[in-house]
Amino acid sequence: MERTRDAILDALENLTAEEFKKFKLKLLSVPLREGYGRIPRGTLLPMDAVDLTDKLVSFYLDAYGAELTALVLREMGMLKPAEQLQIFMGKGPRAAPAGIKAPPQPAAKPALHFVDQHRSALITRVTDVDGVLDALYGKVLTEEQYQAVRAETTNPMKIRKLFSFAPAWNQTCKDLLLQALRDTQPYLVNDLEQS
Repeated sequence: MERTRDAILDALENLTAEEFKKFKLKLLSVPLREGYGRIPRGTLLPMDAVDLTDKLVSFYLDAYGAELTALVLREMGMLKPAEQLQIFMGKGPRAAPAGIKAPPQPAAKPALHFVDQHRSALITRVTDVDGVLDALYGKVLTEEQYQAVRAETTNPMKIRKLFSFAPAWNQTCKDLLLQALRDTQPYLVNDLEQS
């Protein structure tokens, strides 16, 4: 669908050069739907907005390409362009008709995720770090991040290094870490959930 391609291109062309570079880097690490592969880094990095739009549409098709573009924009904190793209796709919030004020949205403070809430306990108590890393490899961690964590000498240092990547993670990444912990250290997770 040509209009979807145009909407993706419009969103990408409105990014500054620095934002566009950040977009491409985020695209390399954002979790993908089951069955989709990642655009190779060597192909992705030199692309301009037109080439990247074509690659997104050919690699992920129209609907998922637009959804993925909106996801990366949200991850970057660029909520307005992400929302505009979602509205175009018919999946986002709708604007109120002219002359009608939209009701204010309450600002709900999200609860801390399990991995944020129990960070210090996880640093000191996780013993099977390699099992956790293996579960996160390719889904949350890039090859470089995986190797950087493995290079640390003790389990607490490995977990600290793993948490150094957490500021860039979204809810899905943290959920994947929690699932990896449940799979490799069920008694620890159970103990922390009850504390």
